[in-house]
Amino acid sequence: MTARFLPLALLALAAPAAAEENFPATLAGHAYLPALSLIAPPADAPRDAMISGKFTGPARNDVPMSVPGDTGTLHGKRLTGINMPFIGQPMQGFSGFAMDRAEDGSVYVLTDNGFGSKANSPDTMLFFSRMVADFETGKVAIKETVFLHDPDRKVPFRISWEATDSRYLTGADFDLESIQRIGDAIWIGDEFGPYLIEAGLDGRVRGVYPTMMDGKQLKSADTPGISAVSVVGKDWTVPRSGGYEGMALQPGTGLLWAMLEKPLLGEDGKNEGEFLRVLGFDPATREWTGAGFKFKLAEGATAIGDFNFIDATRALVIERDNGEGEPSLKCAADPAPDCFPNPAMVKHVVLIDTATVDADGFVRRIGQIDLMNIADPDGKARITTDGGEAGRFSLPFFTIENVMMVDDSHIMVAVDNNLPFSSGRKLNAAADNEVVLLAVPEMLSAE
Repeated sequence: MTARFLPLALLALAAPAAAEENFPATLAGHAYLPALSLIAPPADAPRDAMISGKFTGPARNDVPMSVPGDTGTLHGKRLTGINMPFIGQPMQGFSGFAMDRAEDGSVYVLTDNGFGSKANSPDTMLFFSRMVADFETGKVAIKETVFLHDPDRKVPFRISWEATDSRYLTGADFDLESIQRIGDAIWIGDEFGPYLIEAGLDGRVRGVYPTMMDGKQLKSADTPGISAVSVVGKDWTVPRSGGYEGMALQPGTGLLWAMLEKPLLGEDGKNEGEFLRVLGFDPATREWTGAGFKFKLAEGATAIGDFNFIDATRALVIERDNGEGEPSLKCAADPAPDCFPNPAMVKHVVLIDTATVDADGFVRRIGQIDLMNIADPDGKARITTDGGEAGRFSLPFFTIENVMMVDDSHIMVAVDNNLPFSSGRKLNAAADNEVVLLAVPEMLSAE
Protein backbone atom coordinates (compact mmCIF):
# COMPACT_ATOMS: atom_id res chain seq x y z
CA MET A 1 0.00 0.00 0.00
CA THR A 2 1.40 3.37 -0.93
CA ALA A 3 1.81 6.43 1.26
CA ARG A 4 -1.37 7.81 -0.32
CA PHE A 5 -3.37 5.49 1.95
CA LEU A 6 -1.13 5.80 5.03
CA PRO A 7 -3.61 7.56 7.35
CA LEU A 8 -5.75 4.42 7.34
CA ALA A 9 -3.03 1.85 6.74
CA LEU A 10 -1.90 1.25 10.31
CA LEU A 11 -5.26 1.40 11.99
CA ALA A 12 -5.46 -2.19 13.19
CA LEU A 13 -2.51 -1.52 15.49
CA ALA A 14 -4.36 1.13 17.47
CA ALA A 15 -4.80 0.92 21.22
CA PRO A 16 -8.25 0.37 22.76
CA ALA A 17 -10.50 3.45 22.53
CA ALA A 18 -10.95 5.76 25.49
CA ALA A 19 -14.38 6.54 26.92
CA GLU A 20 -16.56 8.69 24.71
CA GLU A 21 -17.21 12.27 25.87
CA ASN A 22 -20.34 14.40 25.71
CA PHE A 23 -19.57 17.98 24.69
CA PRO A 24 -21.71 21.10 25.09
CA ALA A 25 -23.17 22.98 22.12
CA THR A 26 -24.49 26.54 21.97
CA LEU A 27 -26.71 28.00 19.27
CA ALA A 28 -24.74 30.71 17.46
CA GLY A 29 -27.05 31.25 14.49
CA HIS A 30 -30.34 30.04 13.01
CA ALA A 31 -31.59 30.44 9.44
CA TYR A 32 -34.08 28.63 7.27
CA LEU A 33 -35.53 28.22 3.80
CA PRO A 34 -39.35 27.98 4.02
CA ALA A 35 -40.69 24.47 3.51
CA LEU A 36 -42.67 25.28 0.37
CA SER A 37 -39.78 26.59 -1.73
CA LEU A 38 -40.23 25.65 -5.39
CA ILE A 39 -38.08 26.27 -8.45
CA ALA A 40 -38.79 26.11 -12.18
CA PRO A 41 -37.26 23.24 -14.17
CA PRO A 42 -34.85 24.09 -17.01
CA ALA A 43 -36.46 25.26 -20.22
CA ASP A 44 -35.31 22.14 -22.07
CA ALA A 45 -36.63 19.69 -19.45
CA PRO A 46 -39.60 17.45 -20.37
CA ARG A 47 -43.06 18.87 -19.67
CA ASP A 48 -43.37 16.05 -17.13
CA ALA A 49 -41.11 18.13 -14.86
CA MET A 50 -43.52 21.07 -14.67
CA ILE A 51 -45.64 19.28 -12.06
CA SER A 52 -43.77 17.09 -9.56
CA GLY A 53 -45.13 14.56 -7.11
CA LYS A 54 -47.81 13.19 -9.42
CA PHE A 55 -47.07 9.61 -8.36
CA THR A 56 -46.96 9.84 -4.56
CA GLY A 57 -50.44 8.38 -4.09
CA PRO A 58 -52.13 5.13 -5.15
CA ALA A 59 -52.87 6.54 -8.61
CA ARG A 60 -51.47 9.23 -10.88
CA ASN A 61 -52.67 12.71 -9.92
CA ASP A 62 -52.15 15.68 -12.25
CA VAL A 63 -54.11 18.22 -10.20
CA PRO A 64 -51.66 20.60 -8.45
CA MET A 65 -51.96 21.13 -4.71
CA SER A 66 -54.94 18.77 -4.42
CA VAL A 67 -53.78 16.18 -1.86
CA PRO A 68 -52.78 17.07 1.73
CA GLY A 69 -49.36 15.90 2.88
CA ASP A 70 -49.07 13.99 6.13
CA THR A 71 -46.34 12.51 8.30
CA GLY A 72 -47.11 8.87 7.55
CA THR A 73 -48.05 5.99 9.82
CA LEU A 74 -44.79 6.02 11.81
CA HIS A 75 -45.46 9.59 12.91
CA GLY A 76 -49.23 9.52 13.36
CA LYS A 77 -50.34 10.69 9.89
CA ARG A 78 -50.53 14.29 11.12
CA LEU A 79 -51.28 16.81 8.37
CA THR A 80 -48.34 19.08 7.51
CA GLY A 81 -50.33 21.90 5.92
CA ILE A 82 -48.82 21.50 2.42
CA ASN A 83 -50.61 19.91 -0.52
CA MET A 84 -49.30 18.02 -3.54
CA PRO A 85 -48.49 17.71 -6.44
CA PHE A 86 -46.27 20.78 -6.79
CA ILE A 87 -46.07 23.28 -9.61
CA GLY A 88 -42.37 23.13 -10.37
CA GLN A 89 -39.65 21.30 -8.47
CA PRO A 90 -39.25 21.34 -4.66
CA MET A 91 -36.00 22.79 -3.34
CA GLN A 92 -36.56 20.67 -0.21
CA GLY A 93 -34.37 17.95 1.15
CA PHE A 94 -30.90 19.30 1.89
CA SER A 95 -28.97 16.04 2.00
CA GLY A 96 -25.26 16.74 2.19
CA PHE A 97 -22.68 19.52 2.49
CA ALA A 98 -19.47 19.47 0.44
CA MET A 99 -16.37 20.25 2.51
CA ASP A 100 -14.78 22.50 -0.12
CA ARG A 101 -16.75 25.67 -0.83
CA ALA A 102 -17.24 27.54 -4.09
CA GLU A 103 -14.96 30.46 -4.91
CA ASP A 104 -17.50 32.97 -3.58
CA GLY A 105 -17.72 31.17 -0.23
CA SER A 106 -21.10 29.55 -0.87
CA VAL A 107 -21.60 25.93 0.20
CA TYR A 108 -22.35 23.13 -2.24
CA VAL A 109 -25.49 21.42 -0.95
CA LEU A 110 -27.32 18.44 -2.36
CA THR A 111 -31.07 17.96 -2.71
CA ASP A 112 -32.22 14.36 -2.40
CA ASN A 113 -34.27 12.30 -4.84
CA GLY A 114 -37.70 13.84 -4.27
CA PHE A 115 -40.29 11.85 -2.36
CA GLY A 116 -38.36 8.90 -0.96
CA SER A 117 -38.51 6.06 -3.47
CA LYS A 118 -37.99 5.15 -7.11
CA ALA A 119 -41.68 4.53 -7.62
CA ASN A 120 -42.92 7.93 -6.43
CA SER A 121 -40.17 10.22 -7.76
CA PRO A 122 -39.95 9.82 -11.58
CA ASP A 123 -41.03 13.43 -12.14
CA THR A 124 -38.60 15.03 -9.68
CA MET A 125 -35.29 16.35 -10.98
CA LEU A 126 -31.89 15.72 -9.43
CA PHE A 127 -29.70 18.73 -8.67
CA PHE A 128 -27.18 20.37 -6.37
CA SER A 129 -26.98 24.02 -5.40
CA ARG A 130 -24.72 26.70 -3.98
CA MET A 131 -26.20 27.91 -0.71
CA VAL A 132 -25.50 30.79 1.69
CA ALA A 133 -27.03 30.94 5.17
CA ASP A 134 -27.22 34.48 6.54
CA PHE A 135 -27.40 34.09 10.30
CA GLU A 136 -27.85 37.83 10.79
CA THR A 137 -31.13 37.89 8.84
CA GLY A 138 -32.12 34.25 9.30
CA LYS A 139 -32.51 33.73 5.55
CA VAL A 140 -31.05 31.04 3.31
CA ALA A 141 -30.16 32.12 -0.22
CA ILE A 142 -29.73 29.74 -3.16
CA LYS A 143 -27.06 31.26 -5.44
CA GLU A 144 -27.22 28.65 -8.20
CA THR A 145 -28.96 25.37 -8.94
CA VAL A 146 -27.34 22.82 -11.25
CA PHE A 147 -29.40 19.96 -12.70
CA LEU A 148 -27.75 16.60 -13.37
CA HIS A 149 -27.95 15.41 -16.97
CA ASP A 150 -26.45 12.55 -18.97
CA PRO A 151 -26.10 13.49 -22.65
CA ASP A 152 -23.05 11.20 -23.01
CA ARG A 153 -24.97 8.16 -21.76
CA LYS A 154 -22.61 7.42 -18.89
CA VAL A 155 -25.39 5.98 -16.73
CA PRO A 156 -25.19 2.21 -17.31
CA PHE A 157 -28.95 1.59 -17.20
CA ARG A 158 -32.12 3.02 -18.73
CA ILE A 159 -33.01 6.34 -17.11
CA SER A 160 -36.52 7.69 -16.63
CA TRP A 161 -36.18 10.31 -19.39
CA GLU A 162 -34.08 8.06 -21.65
CA ALA A 163 -35.53 9.18 -24.97
CA THR A 164 -35.17 12.92 -24.42
CA ASP A 165 -32.39 15.04 -25.87
CA SER A 166 -31.55 16.69 -22.54
CA ARG A 167 -31.49 13.39 -20.57
CA TYR A 168 -31.99 14.99 -17.17
CA LEU A 169 -31.81 12.59 -14.23
CA THR A 170 -34.77 12.00 -11.92
CA GLY A 171 -35.54 10.48 -8.56
CA ALA A 172 -36.42 7.23 -10.32
CA ASP A 173 -32.78 6.93 -11.41
CA PHE A 174 -30.76 7.76 -8.27
CA ASP A 175 -31.25 8.82 -4.66
CA LEU A 176 -28.61 11.48 -4.06
CA GLU A 177 -27.48 11.72 -0.43
CA SER A 178 -23.86 12.91 -0.19
CA ILE A 179 -21.67 15.36 -2.10
CA GLN A 180 -18.07 16.56 -2.41
CA ARG A 181 -16.30 18.94 -4.76
CA ILE A 182 -12.83 18.04 -6.06
CA GLY A 183 -11.48 20.67 -8.45
CA ASP A 184 -13.85 20.96 -11.42
CA ALA A 185 -15.76 17.81 -10.46
CA ILE A 186 -18.70 17.06 -8.21
CA TRP A 187 -18.80 13.60 -6.62
CA ILE A 188 -22.14 12.29 -5.35
CA GLY A 189 -23.02 9.25 -3.26
CA ASP A 190 -26.21 7.42 -4.26
CA GLU A 191 -28.41 5.17 -2.11
CA PHE A 192 -30.11 3.09 -4.80
CA GLY A 193 -27.12 1.32 -6.35
CA PRO A 194 -25.26 2.20 -4.31
CA TYR A 195 -23.16 4.13 -6.85
CA LEU A 196 -20.73 7.01 -6.90
CA ILE A 197 -21.53 9.60 -9.56
CA GLU A 198 -18.96 11.95 -11.07
CA ALA A 199 -20.22 15.12 -12.73
CA GLY A 200 -18.85 18.45 -13.87
CA LEU A 201 -19.71 21.69 -12.11
CA ASP A 202 -22.28 22.10 -14.90
CA GLY A 203 -24.05 18.88 -13.84
CA ARG A 204 -22.97 16.84 -16.88
CA VAL A 205 -22.39 13.24 -15.77
CA ARG A 206 -18.85 12.00 -16.39
CA GLY A 207 -19.06 8.55 -14.86
CA VAL A 208 -21.06 6.19 -12.63
CA TYR A 209 -19.13 3.73 -10.47
CA PRO A 210 -20.65 0.66 -8.79
CA THR A 211 -19.52 -0.23 -5.28
CA MET A 212 -16.91 -2.96 -5.01
CA MET A 213 -16.07 -4.69 -1.74
CA ASP A 214 -13.94 -7.83 -1.42
CA GLY A 215 -13.98 -8.26 -5.19
CA LYS A 216 -17.78 -8.22 -5.49
CA GLN A 217 -20.30 -5.54 -6.38
CA LEU A 218 -22.46 -4.42 -3.49
CA LYS A 219 -26.07 -4.27 -4.58
CA SER A 220 -29.29 -3.12 -2.96
CA ALA A 221 -32.94 -3.96 -3.46
CA ASP A 222 -33.06 -0.95 -5.82
CA THR A 223 -30.04 -1.77 -7.98
CA PRO A 224 -31.11 -2.03 -11.63
CA GLY A 225 -31.42 -5.70 -12.57
CA ILE A 226 -32.57 -6.89 -9.13
CA SER A 227 -35.90 -8.66 -9.61
CA ALA A 228 -38.87 -9.23 -7.36
CA VAL A 229 -37.80 -12.87 -6.88
CA SER A 230 -34.26 -11.99 -5.85
CA VAL A 231 -32.89 -13.45 -2.62
CA VAL A 232 -31.91 -11.08 0.17
CA GLY A 233 -28.42 -11.84 1.48
CA LYS A 234 -27.47 -13.49 -1.79
CA ASP A 235 -28.53 -11.27 -4.69
CA TRP A 236 -28.37 -8.05 -2.64
CA THR A 237 -26.99 -7.13 0.79
CA VAL A 238 -27.60 -3.37 1.03
CA PRO A 239 -31.03 -2.69 2.58
CA ARG A 240 -33.45 -0.32 0.90
CA SER A 241 -32.48 3.29 1.67
CA GLY A 242 -29.19 1.95 3.02
CA GLY A 243 -26.65 3.22 0.48
CA TYR A 244 -24.30 6.21 0.73
CA GLU A 245 -25.84 8.70 3.12
CA GLY A 246 -22.43 10.20 3.95
CA MET A 247 -19.26 10.60 1.91
CA ALA A 248 -16.24 12.50 3.21
CA LEU A 249 -13.26 13.94 1.36
CA GLN A 250 -10.03 13.30 3.30
CA PRO A 251 -7.56 16.21 3.30
CA GLY A 252 -4.03 15.30 2.30
CA THR A 253 -4.93 12.07 0.53
CA GLY A 254 -7.73 13.28 -1.75
CA LEU A 255 -9.59 10.04 -1.02
CA LEU A 256 -13.34 9.74 -0.69
CA TRP A 257 -14.69 7.68 2.21
CA ALA A 258 -18.26 6.56 1.53
CA MET A 259 -20.38 5.54 4.53
CA LEU A 260 -23.44 3.33 4.15
CA GLU A 261 -26.54 4.58 5.95
CA LYS A 262 -27.54 1.20 7.37
CA PRO A 263 -25.82 -2.10 8.27
CA LEU A 264 -25.19 -4.60 5.51
CA LEU A 265 -27.28 -7.76 5.47
CA GLY A 266 -25.81 -11.22 6.00
CA GLU A 267 -26.71 -14.40 4.16
CA ASP A 268 -29.61 -14.85 6.59
CA GLY A 269 -31.05 -11.49 5.57
CA LYS A 270 -30.36 -9.95 8.99
CA ASN A 271 -28.05 -7.08 9.92
CA GLU A 272 -24.41 -8.12 10.08
CA GLY A 273 -24.15 -5.96 13.24
CA GLU A 274 -25.03 -2.57 14.69
CA PHE A 275 -22.38 -0.81 12.67
CA LEU A 276 -21.92 0.82 9.28
CA ARG A 277 -19.30 0.14 6.62
CA VAL A 278 -17.07 2.95 5.37
CA LEU A 279 -15.26 2.26 2.09
CA GLY A 280 -12.36 4.09 0.45
CA PHE A 281 -12.48 5.33 -3.15
CA ASP A 282 -9.68 7.01 -5.09
CA PRO A 283 -11.17 9.64 -7.47
CA ALA A 284 -7.80 9.97 -9.23
CA THR A 285 -7.87 6.34 -10.42
CA ARG A 286 -11.67 5.97 -10.14
CA GLU A 287 -11.25 2.74 -8.23
CA TRP A 288 -12.16 1.42 -4.81
CA THR A 289 -9.01 1.11 -2.72
CA GLY A 290 -10.03 -1.96 -0.71
CA ALA A 291 -9.48 -0.02 2.53
CA GLY A 292 -12.28 0.61 4.99
CA PHE A 293 -13.41 0.76 8.59
CA LYS A 294 -16.57 0.39 10.68
CA PHE A 295 -18.63 3.02 12.50
CA LYS A 296 -20.48 1.67 15.53
CA LEU A 297 -23.92 3.15 16.04
CA ALA A 298 -24.93 4.39 19.49
CA GLU A 299 -27.73 2.62 21.31
CA GLY A 300 -31.03 3.69 19.77
CA ALA A 301 -29.48 5.05 16.57
CA THR A 302 -30.66 3.50 13.31
CA ALA A 303 -28.79 5.44 10.60
CA ILE A 304 -26.41 8.27 9.81
CA GLY A 305 -27.08 11.56 8.06
CA ASP A 306 -23.76 13.04 6.90
CA PHE A 307 -19.98 12.62 7.21
CA ASN A 308 -17.24 15.25 6.75
CA PHE A 309 -13.58 15.53 7.80
CA ILE A 310 -12.37 18.47 9.90
CA ASP A 311 -8.66 17.69 9.47
CA ALA A 312 -6.47 14.90 8.08
CA THR A 313 -7.92 12.19 10.35
CA ARG A 314 -10.79 13.52 12.48
CA ALA A 315 -14.31 13.70 11.09
CA LEU A 316 -17.90 14.54 12.00
CA VAL A 317 -20.77 12.07 11.61
CA ILE A 318 -24.47 12.69 12.19
CA GLU A 319 -26.23 9.69 13.71
CA ARG A 320 -29.95 9.51 14.38
CA ASP A 321 -33.00 7.49 15.21
CA ASN A 322 -36.21 7.57 13.17
CA GLY A 323 -38.11 9.83 15.56
CA GLU A 324 -39.41 13.37 15.13
CA GLY A 325 -40.86 15.83 17.61
CA GLU A 326 -40.08 16.78 21.22
CA PRO A 327 -40.20 13.89 23.73
CA SER A 328 -42.29 16.07 26.09
CA LEU A 329 -45.18 15.67 23.63
CA LYS A 330 -44.95 11.90 23.29
CA CYS A 331 -48.36 10.30 22.82
CA ALA A 332 -49.53 8.54 25.96
CA ALA A 333 -51.62 6.10 23.96
CA ASP A 334 -52.84 6.17 20.36
CA PRO A 335 -51.50 8.80 17.94
CA ALA A 336 -53.39 12.08 18.04
CA PRO A 337 -53.04 15.55 16.44
CA ASP A 338 -51.59 17.02 19.65
CA CYS A 339 -48.76 14.53 20.26
CA PHE A 340 -45.80 12.77 18.65
CA PRO A 341 -46.11 8.94 18.64
CA ASN A 342 -42.41 8.44 17.91
CA PRO A 343 -40.49 11.50 19.17
CA ALA A 344 -36.84 12.26 18.51
CA MET A 345 -34.46 10.77 21.06
CA VAL A 346 -31.09 10.08 19.41
CA LYS A 347 -29.79 12.99 17.31
CA HIS A 348 -26.01 13.36 17.59
CA VAL A 349 -23.04 14.87 15.85
CA VAL A 350 -20.19 12.48 16.59
CA LEU A 351 -16.48 13.24 16.35
CA ILE A 352 -14.44 10.23 15.20
CA ASP A 353 -10.71 9.61 14.85
CA THR A 354 -9.94 7.65 11.69
CA ALA A 355 -6.31 7.30 12.81
CA THR A 356 -7.50 5.03 15.62
CA VAL A 357 -9.25 1.84 14.55
CA ASP A 358 -9.26 -1.28 16.73
CA ALA A 359 -8.39 -4.83 15.75
CA ASP A 360 -12.00 -5.48 14.71
CA GLY A 361 -12.03 -2.51 12.36
CA PHE A 362 -14.05 -0.08 14.50
CA VAL A 363 -13.15 3.59 14.33
CA ARG A 364 -12.80 5.43 17.65
CA ARG A 365 -15.66 7.67 18.68
CA ILE A 366 -14.02 10.60 20.50
CA GLY A 367 -17.25 12.20 21.65
CA GLN A 368 -20.51 13.79 20.60
CA ILE A 369 -22.93 16.65 20.98
CA ASP A 370 -26.64 16.15 21.57
CA LEU A 371 -28.73 17.94 18.94
CA MET A 372 -31.72 17.67 21.27
CA ASN A 373 -29.99 19.68 23.98
CA ILE A 374 -28.38 22.82 22.54
CA ALA A 375 -27.99 25.84 24.80
CA ASP A 376 -29.66 29.02 23.55
CA PRO A 377 -28.88 31.62 26.23
CA ASP A 378 -29.19 34.54 23.80
CA GLY A 379 -32.51 33.49 22.28
CA LYS A 380 -31.18 33.05 18.75
CA ALA A 381 -33.83 30.49 17.76
CA ARG A 382 -36.09 31.95 15.06
CA ILE A 383 -38.86 29.35 15.25
CA THR A 384 -40.55 28.23 18.45
CA THR A 385 -40.70 24.51 19.14
CA ASP A 386 -43.89 22.72 20.18
CA GLY A 387 -43.04 21.04 23.47
CA GLY A 388 -39.75 22.92 23.80
CA GLU A 389 -38.49 25.00 26.70
CA ALA A 390 -36.86 28.38 27.15
CA GLY A 391 -33.07 28.42 26.85
CA ARG A 392 -32.85 25.04 25.11
CA PHE A 393 -32.76 24.62 21.33
CA SER A 394 -33.23 21.28 19.60
CA LEU A 395 -33.37 19.69 16.16
CA PRO A 396 -36.26 17.25 16.70
CA PHE A 397 -36.39 16.13 13.07
CA PHE A 398 -36.59 12.70 11.46
CA THR A 399 -33.67 13.36 9.11
CA ILE A 400 -30.75 15.72 9.83
CA GLU A 401 -28.41 15.19 6.91
CA ASN A 402 -25.81 17.97 6.70
CA VAL A 403 -22.77 18.82 8.82
CA MET A 404 -19.50 20.62 8.19
CA MET A 405 -16.88 22.56 10.14
CA VAL A 406 -17.01 26.35 9.69
CA ASP A 407 -13.97 27.32 11.80
CA ASP A 408 -12.09 25.99 14.83
CA SER A 409 -15.07 26.76 17.10
CA HIS A 410 -18.18 26.28 14.94
CA ILE A 411 -19.98 23.71 12.86
CA MET A 412 -22.98 24.10 10.56
CA VAL A 413 -25.84 21.58 10.61
CA ALA A 414 -28.89 21.45 8.33
CA VAL A 415 -32.11 19.49 7.98
CA ASP A 416 -33.61 17.32 5.24
CA ASN A 417 -37.29 18.20 5.59
CA ASN A 418 -38.73 15.43 3.38
CA LEU A 419 -41.30 17.83 1.94
CA PRO A 420 -44.20 17.50 2.62
CA PHE A 421 -43.98 14.45 4.85
CA SER A 422 -41.99 15.58 7.91
CA SER A 423 -42.68 18.03 10.70
CA GLY A 424 -40.82 17.84 14.01
CA ARG A 425 -40.62 21.40 15.25
CA LYS A 426 -44.37 21.88 14.92
CA LEU A 427 -47.19 19.40 15.39
CA ASN A 428 -49.13 20.61 12.37
CA ALA A 429 -46.64 22.25 10.02
CA ALA A 430 -44.15 20.87 7.52
CA ALA A 431 -40.52 21.22 8.52
CA ASP A 432 -38.53 24.02 6.96
CA ASN A 433 -35.02 23.57 5.59
CA GLU A 434 -33.30 24.76 8.76
CA VAL A 435 -29.59 25.62 8.90
CA VAL A 436 -27.98 26.18 12.29
CA LEU A 437 -24.59 27.44 13.40
CA LEU A 438 -23.34 25.76 16.57
CA ALA A 439 -20.49 26.82 18.82
CA VAL A 440 -18.70 23.60 19.81
CA PRO A 441 -15.06 24.55 20.61
CA GLU A 442 -14.58 21.73 23.11
CA MET A 443 -15.58 19.06 20.63
CA LEU A 444 -13.54 20.47 17.77
CA SER A 445 -10.38 20.59 19.91
CA ALA A 446 -10.82 17.09 21.33
CA GLU A 447 -8.46 14.30 20.26
